[in-house]
Amino acid sequence: MSFDLYQVDAFTDRAFGGNPAAVCLLPAPRPDEWMQSVAREMNLSETAFLHPSVDPAKPGYALRWFTPAVEVELCGHATLASAHVLWESRRLAPGETARFHTLSGLLTAENRGTDIEMDFPAKSVDEVPPPAGLLEAFGGVTPRFVGKSRFDYLLELEAEEMIVAAAPDAAALKALPVRGIIITARGESTDAARGPYDFVSRFFAPGVGVYEDPVTGSAHCSLGPYWAKRLGKNRFLAYQASARGGTLRVEVEGDRVKLGGRAVTVTCGKLLA
Repeated sequence: MSFDLYQVDAFTDRAFGGNPAAVCLLPAPRPDEWMQSVAREMNLSETAFLHPSVDPAKPGYALRWFTPAVEVELCGHATLASAHVLWESRRLAPGETARFHTLSGLLTAENRGTDIEMDFPAKSVDEVPPPAGLLEAFGGVTPRFVGKSRFDYLLELEAEEMIVAAAPDAAALKALPVRGIIITARGESTDAARGPYDFVSRFFAPGVGVYEDPVTGSAHCSLGPYWAKRLGKNRFLAYQASARGGTLRVEVEGDRVKLGGRAVTVTCGKLLA
């Protein structure tokens, strides 16, 4: 038996930018252990597995995401990659909504031409005292804000240059009982085609097997509501300042966040195992 397998760079309009995700198209569910083994073999921050829903009451696709180490509850870039593959392979018509049934409920994506727009749940961030080891992992920084969402810690730093220069201690971050750590600051740079960035960020998740995730859609489910309060608006152009880099459109609508971005297929083939 073989399965169609794609590698897609998400939240970018060029190959080798953004965040690479593997997308494995299945005819039916497969065992968890097998999916985890495939994700470990692919060795990307996430591998997405999707198959047509087997529940008539839930039309669309069942979608799950695995890092090389664990299954995760929410992943933006691999969802973007999955929707991109469905349209590119003509499994969905260009104007058809992609519907994904996931551990985070129903997620949808719309083909907006050059961009794909996803509808995700917002994740609130509550201010908390920094836990032991968090600030020390970043060299003893003094953040403007420390907060925590259901999944992650969030630190706002003073300047974009501090985000770009950060080189945190992986072992210290891995000891924290969260999925990952978001660092963010007001944007100071500009996209040549789209204008100034409202905020920038980076995301570190050694606890789930990913030291730094290049572009993290799910982190923007927290960043969007956070910056909406800070800046008094609900639409943003955001940049994740990893080595690969990626651009996102973010719009906060009540308890939902719309995430927009582009994707490029880099490889496609067959999984034979």
